[in-house]
Amino acid sequence: MLYPQTNDHRLTFSLDGVWDFRTAGADVYPVEWTVHPLPDPLPMAVPGSYNEQSDVENLRAHYGWVVYQRAFALPRRLTDGQRVALRFDAATHAAEVHLNGERLGGHVGGFLPFEFDVTDRLREGDNLLAVAVDNRVGQSTLPVGNEGGVAFFGSDNAGIPSIEAAKRHAKPQNMPNFDFFNYAGLNRHVELYTTPRDAYIDDVAIVTASIADDPQPDDPHSPRRTASSAELSYDVTVAGPQAEGATVEVAIVDAEGTTVAHGTVITADGHANGTINVTDARLWNPGAAYLYTACIRLKPAPDADPTRVAIADEGAPRNRTDGTAHPIADEYRQTFGIRTVAAHGTQFLINGRPFYFKGAAKHEDSFFRGRGTDPLLNVKDLSLFHWLGANSFRTSHYPYAENMYDLCDREGIVIIDEVPAVGMGWAQYTNETIQRHHRDVIRDMIARDKNHPSVVMWSLANEPRLDGDHGDMAQSQLAHDYFMPLYDLAHGLDPQNRPVTIVCCQNDYAKDLTTRLMDVVCLNRYYGWYNLSGDLDAACEALNIELDFWAVIGKPVMFTEYGADTIEGYHGTHGEMFSEEFQRDFYARIDAEIDKRPWFIGEQLWNFADFSTVQGPMRVEGNRKGILTRDRQPKMAAHWLRRRWTSIPDFGYKD
Repeated sequence: MLYPQTNDHRLTFSLDGVWDFRTAGADVYPVEWTVHPLPDPLPMAVPGSYNEQSDVENLRAHYGWVVYQRAFALPRRLTDGQRVALRFDAATHAAEVHLNGERLGGHVGGFLPFEFDVTDRLREGDNLLAVAVDNRVGQSTLPVGNEGGVAFFGSDNAGIPSIEAAKRHAKPQNMPNFDFFNYAGLNRHVELYTTPRDAYIDDVAIVTASIADDPQPDDPHSPRRTASSAELSYDVTVAGPQAEGATVEVAIVDAEGTTVAHGTVITADGHANGTINVTDARLWNPGAAYLYTACIRLKPAPDADPTRVAIADEGAPRNRTDGTAHPIADEYRQTFGIRTVAAHGTQFLINGRPFYFKGAAKHEDSFFRGRGTDPLLNVKDLSLFHWLGANSFRTSHYPYAENMYDLCDREGIVIIDEVPAVGMGWAQYTNETIQRHHRDVIRDMIARDKNHPSVVMWSLANEPRLDGDHGDMAQSQLAHDYFMPLYDLAHGLDPQNRPVTIVCCQNDYAKDLTTRLMDVVCLNRYYGWYNLSGDLDAACEALNIELDFWAVIGKPVMFTEYGADTIEGYHGTHGEMFSEEFQRDFYARIDAEIDKRPWFIGEQLWNFADFSTVQGPMRVEGNRKGILTRDRQPKMAAHWLRRRWTSIPDFGYKD
């Protein structure tokens, strides 16, 4: 799905701002709220999580449906002859959309975009848009919730008569099987956009097919920055009644604005595909990003009705009435990087050179906005990544807003892109609703993010049950049989064929049949914190015993989580748990062990910054494993890691 953009043939209209808002019931919302103005509404900012925005109601603990509403008008002169789409970058977790009292449709899944064609549903003057959003999680949702159970790190004490009796009177609440707060609502942008109606560009895929095998630089730690030539393949999807037989022109423009390659193809069966060779190609690298732009133009077929082809006239797309066809029906600009990625043997290769991951998992999380899109915070976070000497992060545990990927493309930060499959267990592996939704979110994530050079790997899940209860190999096989078709699906969908993984939790690795078959083994391990708590000597011994197991697998292995809760400002003379000293010592000891293993290709700690979670006896103001506070102030461990990471090269480490 292409991100909307404005040019001579397309327009975008933002619907961000302050909307009217009402909470509704757990199971239903009043239909009249989609037809008439909301009674006694609260103001609610979009984008932004509603949970933190008002003290009038207890929105933080709301369970069920809410309704957003706003009126808007579009100038007809800007949309005549155009196709108009209504796009939501996300709505957490399910949405029902109504325009002028008519239901447009629904969407399930809180972290990926969806849209509706509203060309023939707009009216003159004000239009009334109403969006109902449901925040509930359960056994059939991604992420997973514990229906009738307990929250992650919560307390239930099932079986005690008084507690069981009180449950009948307890207020309904989300009980997430995940350790981050269930921020909900319209967390990302909402906008209208136009395209030409009769022939338009619907999708674009740009792939680095190969780069010339030039001599490698003398410095093994230096990224490979150029290639004498690079072969690119492209696939442009076109749509509209007059799209067939149209001409697609693709011009490759470098960062300085010079056209360096060009291709022309006639569309057939809705596609135009071909190859282009770029000489003296500059490569995209971590820490040394270089971006090209594919400038794509769609020209109408020779027999297209010239009176219906949209053209640019005084800055506004309009129909030509003089009987002549404008040479361009539509255009789109897609940025991309020339680079290759692969898991080969025990190495992860970017542009053919062994890459070492340094960084952290993180969350979309901030004061007031919750998970709401915040470009200022994104800029700040990447600035801190550069300060730390980090080069990568994982989108734990859901795809992030698209502007973050654009920024990482520009800044040379590497992304492991993860679907919202967190909290999965045996109940999900036989649930057809989950299976279908899991396939859908993989498909939608890859469709959205396929052109980002910063994305180097797909993660299909975070910490699913994989090893079987008490060594039950039938359950281990069940997990294997669930995930391997998804692994094949991800490879089949990605035109760049990036490596695919699953992030596994502290489990019986000998009984886990799935993790070892992934392209990269990604480990979440908490030796010294949840296991062998506070005893770093024993933690290192246990870690090395497990690493001996992975040494013979023949795959690249990395940490995607490891860490310790730390209260900023709490210090101890002997490095007690929760002190800043313990967190620093934890990383120093664990990192010393993984440095001994040449096939261990990266360290992404948990977590970049403290973040909000559901309340419970195991959490005080959220998860405190950040090396930065929630307001982005460094803890002692951040300074230690900065010294470590700035001394470790991105490429060639351990060679």
